[in-house]
Formats: sequence, C-alpha cells, structure tokens
Amino acid sequence: MAVNLETSVGALSLTNPVMAASGTFGFGPEYGPLVNLGRLGGVAVKGVSPIPWPGNPPPRVWETDAGLLNSIGLQNPGVEVFCRDDLPFLRQAGTRVIVNVIGRTIEEYCQVVSRLESESGIDALELNISCPNVKEGGMTFGQDEEHAAAVTRAVRSCTTRPLWVKLSPNVADPAGIAVAVEAEGADAISAINTVVGMAIDLKHRRPALGGITGGLSGPAIKPIALRIVYQVAQAVHIPIIGMGGIRSADDVAEFLMAGASAVMVGTATFAEPGIMETIIDALPTCLSRLDATSPAELVGAALPGRGSIEEDRRPGDSS
Repeated sequence: MAVNLETSVGALSLTNPVMAASGTFGFGPEYGPLVNLGRLGGVAVKGVSPIPWPGNPPPRVWETDAGLLNSIGLQNPGVEVFCRDDLPFLRQAGTRVIVNVIGRTIEEYCQVVSRLESESGIDALELNISCPNVKEGGMTFGQDEEHAAAVTRAVRSCTTRPLWVKLSPNVADPAGIAVAVEAEGADAISAINTVVGMAIDLKHRRPALGGITGGLSGPAIKPIALRIVYQVAQAVHIPIIGMGGIRSADDVAEFLMAGASAVMVGTATFAEPGIMETIIDALPTCLSRLDATSPAELVGAALPGRGSIEEDRRPGDSS
C-alpha cells in the first residue's frame, strides 16, 4: 500500500505531519548539526518576545520518572536578535518555520508580530498564551475565554499569516477557550502546553526549581494531551496540532485519531535528537497497518460517530 505523508494544517501544506515543538528545539541552529531539518514537517522556534527576556532563576530543569519539569521562564534574546541571527538559517533549512510569539501584554504580542511582518521565510505564527512559567502574560491570557479572545483578536489584526493559538491544559475548559480564539480568527489550535507541577529537592529541603513550580512535559502528560485534543476537536472547525509525550509513530496515530491534523515532538528530542526522523521513517508502516494511505485518513477517526467504541459495541455487549 503506497503511503503519502503530505499533510495540511488549514492552508499550510507540510511534507509530513511531524514538527519540532517550541521550547525544546531552540531556534533551529542548535539542532542543525544533529537533525536533517529538511525532513521535518516544520520547526516551531522558541518563544520570541519584543525585547530580551532573562528567564527564571536556576535550577530550571528537573527530571521526573516519566518526563521533565522546566521553569525556563521563556528566556530569549528578543525579536531583533532572532531576525538577525536565526531567521536567515531557518530560511535555508528546507522546512516550514513557525514562530512562537510571547508577550506580557497584548501590545507586546502585537509588537513582535508587527516586527515579523517585514520578514520573509515565516510560514505561521504560534501565539503562546499558555506558558505556566511566567508571572505576567503567558498563561494569564490563556486562562479564560475573554482574555484569550482579546489577544487573538488583536494579533489577528496585525497579520495575514496563519495564526495558531497554543492552549494550556491548566484550565477547566480548554475547548471553550479554543472556541473563543477560533471566533477571533485563529487558523489552528496547538494543544497542549506543559502541565503545572513541582518537585522537592530532598538534599536541600526546598523546591527543586528556582521558580518553585514548572511545566511538566514528556510521556506523563500524553493521556492529558489526548483527552484535550479529543475534546477540542469536537468543539472547533479549525485544525489542531497535537503534542504531549509523543515518542513513536503509534503515538502520532493516536493524536491523529483523536482529532489532530499534525503533531509536534518536544521532550523526546532531548534524549534522542533524531527521534523525529525515526518517527517519520516509521509512519508509512504504521499507517499501512491501520489501512490508511495518508495521515488525513486517520484524522478524527476515534471521534464519536466515526468508529468510536460506542458504535462498535453490539447489542447485549456489557464491555
């Protein structure tokens, strides 16, 4: 069975559905010697703010049994340095470039987006309203529908580029927030960002992270991410990019069936930088095993009314 991995997220076409997640891949050049970026569906760069952000005090990273806690605090050199030092490399990388945009105020988000308007080589913007590691901005805008809608509306007025909004799992109703940003012009939803957690440093009898709490990523959050993608897919009409604990082609297939059109891989690249290429290599066999000739054939396959467990039950089946 011939398999075609070409994928689309709205109007944006990708050579395959596997992209590098923001925050774990630097700005691209960091992984250039280790990964063939041209093989990836896309690269979402680290968050870009209007001016340099120093980030949180150390320690910033703490390994857990099934993932990683980080309290980086969105450290970055600012949009001017990104445009000068990193964007030229990304233009030549042969992959889609997604710029993750951050700010402490709506005006700062718009400042970054407006500055990027004059730059070529950017395929989409990912509006980060869900980082749990900053006290202002970040997750503040993603905690309720009104704030999420306001920042999306403002940024939408600044650009015609595809606008993806990254959701937080640390809220009661992610689907409601997804609906709100869709109404204000979001072209896609990224789900999910990290889950708030913490660890204790036994030796020093204090929180392990300098920022006290941090964002948990990795395999531990995959079930949470799948649940939110599944819920959001039933609430919106725009594409979803799923992420959270992805380490294999089977993981990708699960997110597609839950309603995602594409995925991003993050924490797994720390242990195995080439894991996205490994996943891409394994996808054709995985799709064939699932009787699919393209990723699109699996999108939403597990949603109600599309072969869900409720439909598959027979009369009298008590399972």
